[in-house]
Amino acid sequence: MPSPVDLPAWKALARHANTIPPMRDLFAKDPHRATSLSHRWNDLFLDYSKNRATPETLQLLRQLLKESKVEELRDRMFRGDRINLTENRSVLHIALRRPADQPLLVDGKDIMPEVEKVRQQMRVFSERVRTGEWKGYTGQPIADIVNIGIGGSDLGPVMVTEALKPFARRDLRLHFVSNIDSTHIVEALRLCRPSTTLFLVASKTFTTQETLTNAHAARSWFLKEASDEKHIAKHFVALSTNTAEVKKFGIDPVNMFPFWDWVGGRYSLWSAIGLSIALSIGYDRFAELLAGAHAMDEHFRQTAVEQNLPMTLALLGIWYNNFHDAQTHAILPYDQYLHRFLASVETFNPLGQHHDILLANFFAQTEALMRGKTEEEVRIELAKEGLQGDALEKLIAHKVFSGNRPTNSLLVQRFDPKTLGSLIALYEHKIFVQGAIWNINPYDQMGVELGKQLAKKIEPELTSPTPVTSHDASTNQLINDYKKRSHRGSS
Repeated sequence: MPSPVDLPAWKALARHANTIPPMRDLFAKDPHRATSLSHRWNDLFLDYSKNRATPETLQLLRQLLKESKVEELRDRMFRGDRINLTENRSVLHIALRRPADQPLLVDGKDIMPEVEKVRQQMRVFSERVRTGEWKGYTGQPIADIVNIGIGGSDLGPVMVTEALKPFARRDLRLHFVSNIDSTHIVEALRLCRPSTTLFLVASKTFTTQETLTNAHAARSWFLKEASDEKHIAKHFVALSTNTAEVKKFGIDPVNMFPFWDWVGGRYSLWSAIGLSIALSIGYDRFAELLAGAHAMDEHFRQTAVEQNLPMTLALLGIWYNNFHDAQTHAILPYDQYLHRFLASVETFNPLGQHHDILLANFFAQTEALMRGKTEEEVRIELAKEGLQGDALEKLIAHKVFSGNRPTNSLLVQRFDPKTLGSLIALYEHKIFVQGAIWNINPYDQMGVELGKQLAKKIEPELTSPTPVTSHDASTNQLINDYKKRSHRGSS
């Protein structure tokens, strides 16, 4: 693909950027602006009319999308083509939420039977744990679940389980450990008992240093009370594909939940990595999460750019990142807060007032950012309050606000697993579109790999008695100062 800056639409947008009137004027001139610059899809309502954009802006942005061949790349992703060029892989998180009866061929093989097999494995296991059928080595049911992972094996499940707390089993406590700082796992285990704790070790290769270090710490903590290594099989499961290392750890391969190299880490909550979600809210609710994401997949795949939510948000992001100052997103799935109140308050119910105040502040903020306040408006306001002379003049500069700041408002009627699935997929596809336009691969993690390579070099240097000189001056200084403080370096 050519550089995006060489595309005709990019050059036209650069010329067009300085022609946009203030948003106040745009609304004043077009009484239908709010209606024409909004989309309703299923339960979602997107109002993007408070953007510094005209119909010409949107036309040029959509032309940029066409010239960047985004739709062609999208179709290749849904076909299973290897669009992750740096790693020569397909990009198929979309398959993880696809119905089992819709074949998807990759290199001539339908991958959906394998996907469905893992989903059913997750269903059976999560239901056994949630019903109390699965018991620990003392015969007691599981009370605490500790997910040990890092990056996508942590952040996605943490976000989803936090957002869906109203649907969770409150007597089945969930903990996430990702930080190699030992404080993280020590504090999590402080709340647990070995006999009633289940560990999910999430590592595709089962060699990730941070995850395995924490997993072995958990193993030692467990065996300190359980003593016999045969009990590990009842308290540890693996989200991995490395059978040999999983068995070596002591986990029964029957309790290994696989996923595939076409699942990008940051897109993996839909896979076996989402087992913690299924355990928290139940598999049926997890299936609703998948269904919501699949519905957004179909919207993204089939809908024209003019009504396509991910494409619209992606193009507005391009507009501000490359042709304007930073965009402000105001996104409120507004019943999320109502559900959280309902989860904790059963008899006291002044919820309408809470919700009205919440929404009033939200709507007011989008209006304030768009309208601002002119000097003339400030003068009139202060004069009505009785101020005049120097007192009035001193306040004016502090109360004038230029406004003309954009927001996107996204409303949903009910915040539940299906809606959340759609919202997450919406932003996944938004990133896909932007990556396609910018010629950036959103699916590899070369920067992370570089950090890991450097860390492997530094780790043995921390225990060496001699000062380190092999890095830049700052890194050498930091390492050597640490070694002195920990009494590992020469004085």
